[in-house]
Formats: sequence, structure tokens, C-alpha cells
Amino acid sequence: MPENHTVAVIPGDGIGPEIIAEGRKVLDAAAHRYGFGIEWVEHDIGAERFLATKQLLTDDDLDSLSEVAAIYFGAIGDERVPPGILETGILLRLRFALDLYVNLRPVRLLPGVVTPLAGKRPEDIDFVVVRENTEDFYVGIGGRFRETDRRTLTVERELYELTFSVDAESDADEIAYQIGVISREGPERVIRYAFDLARRRRKKVTSVDKANVLTEVYGLWREVFTGVARGYPQVTSEFNFVDAVTMWFVKNPEWFDVVVTPNMFGDIITDLGAMIQGGLGLAPGGNINPDGTSMFEPIHGSAPKYRGLDVANPLATIWAGSMLLDHLGEHEAAEGVLTAIGKSVTAGVTTRDMGGAAGTRQVGDWIAKELAKR
Repeated sequence: MPENHTVAVIPGDGIGPEIIAEGRKVLDAAAHRYGFGIEWVEHDIGAERFLATKQLLTDDDLDSLSEVAAIYFGAIGDERVPPGILETGILLRLRFALDLYVNLRPVRLLPGVVTPLAGKRPEDIDFVVVRENTEDFYVGIGGRFRETDRRTLTVERELYELTFSVDAESDADEIAYQIGVISREGPERVIRYAFDLARRRRKKVTSVDKANVLTEVYGLWREVFTGVARGYPQVTSEFNFVDAVTMWFVKNPEWFDVVVTPNMFGDIITDLGAMIQGGLGLAPGGNINPDGTSMFEPIHGSAPKYRGLDVANPLATIWAGSMLLDHLGEHEAAEGVLTAIGKSVTAGVTTRDMGGAAGTRQVGDWIAKELAKR
């Protein structure tokens, strides 16, 4: 009998509901063609609920979401809510609560897509960035201290303790601090994921860090990378500093296969990757827990000014849906969706951000119909 997959849906804010609607349309078409089913379970999580109830992400939400293999996520962010509240209270809490420790970002130039890199073709731009998703400078340990009568600040956060002293003769009357934390377990599991992925691709892993300056934090990262690499003798490995990687992404993207990086650097270099593959409208992402629930989303924002105008580009969301299908084991369907996206671009059925004239719904309809062809 055909397998039936239960997928949680969080449409979110702004253009989120519109692009998720097109993603669901395409994935339903893929399910019908390739012989499986999808049961969609929609969750009301986002700005509207927060404004009405002050609830961001409840324990009941997390219990329900943890029961499915995959979440299809639209976008978060609303001009009526101060920046950071929704992102921290929903997205970051999901990452930590569900232990989504791998952020997976394909950087692949599809046929027909224009890249700003002169002379580069689809065969030149096809790599994956594996970003550690729960540690580094995003662990939330930080703050500010202004010199008053107390000239010493002690910060205690679980196992971490840090003391600052302000010299009475100093002009530094205020200090801001942000602490990056890397455990041995954090990089080990994400680096191992990267090597396993490389074995299924072109068997090369590039590690990104800044160990020449931030020697303690990224020195540990390098130690762990070196140790894991010994267990994969069939995979070539190398180190790259993050500033060098930004140059080589532009000059020689064909050099890379799987890139593994700590959290903060991954956040930065994947936006560069998005641009060389055609822009944010074509950039999907996965937040992966290989042993639990995983979440798939476009990496762009909620763009509230375009809400309801039928102009938002749904391709990143549809591509994220392809990643979701691949995660569920529907590999043929996942590749079929990606092929159909490429055909839509080649046929000129694109939204205005890619130089086309099609609306959001028209792009989704075209790709769904393409998948229905036998």
C-alpha cells in the first residue's frame, strides 16, 4: 500500500500563507504522481496568534510538532511586532526544543537561472552548506554592563561564569559582551553528518572557521573535525578560514562539495551562497534532527508589504518542499519537484523578482501541472 506521511504546516506571517499554499499544491501533485499520500496538519503559530493571545510557542505546540517527521514552515515576522520577539520565541525555540542541530542549505544553480558570477554554469555551482545550528555565538549568553558604583559584573549561566572589571580611570563606562560556546558534542555530530553526506556526493568536505584569531572556540572545532575525518579515509577534507571562503565561493564555486561550518559563519556565508544560485527567491533550507522532527522552509523573510498581492516568489518554498520529500524517503518525488522547478524557470514562468511576469499562484499551478505529466 502507498505510504501516508503526516506533515505539520506552519504558514506563518506575511507572504508565508501564500507561498506555503503553492508548496502544498506542488507536493500534493508529486504525491499523486509518485504514489504516496500526505496528510497536512496546520498549526496556528505566528504574529496573529501572538497579537491576540500573547502566545508564541506553547508546550502543546511542541508536543504536537514532535510527533511528526517533518514541518513545512512559511515565514515569520510582522511589522506590528517588535523585531526579535517572533524570531526568538518561535524559530529559535523550535531549533532548541526539537534539537534541530543541522542547518542544511543547498547551493545549486538550476538550468535557466541567471547567476551574477560571469561564465559559471549549473555544473559549476552545486554544493551544500552544513551549518551547526544550536551553538556558537547564538546560545544567548550576553548582555551589557554600565559602570556605576559597581565596577564588577559576574555572569553565571549554567556551567559558564565570566567576570568583567571596569577600571575607574578608564573611559570604558559601558561594556557589551556576547559569548560563543562550542561543546565537543556539538561540532562532532554535525561534522559527522557532513561527512556522511559527502560520501553520497563527491566525497569532499571543507571545514570553515576562524581559528587563527578565535583560537579557543574554533581550535576545538578543528580538533573535532580532524578526529572525525580520520574515520572517513575515502573522503577528502580541508580547512578554510571564513574570509577566504567568501572569496572562493565567488571565484571558484566548483571547488566545493560539502561545506561544514559553525553557526555564525554559516549564517553569513549561506546568504552569499543564495545570491550565487540566483537570489533569495530560490534559496531553501532545512533544519534537521536526523533522529527526530525536522523543519523545512524558504530562507527569505515574511515580506509583509507584498502580502496578498500574488507577487511573492514561491520557488524557494517549493524547493524546501523537495528537501522535505527527500527527508521522508521520497527521493524520486523530491528530484521530480526540483526538475519541475528548473523547467518552470527555463519556460519563463517566474515572478517579477526573477524577471518574469507570473504571479505566485501561476507559478505553483504550472509546476503542479508539469508534475502531473506522465
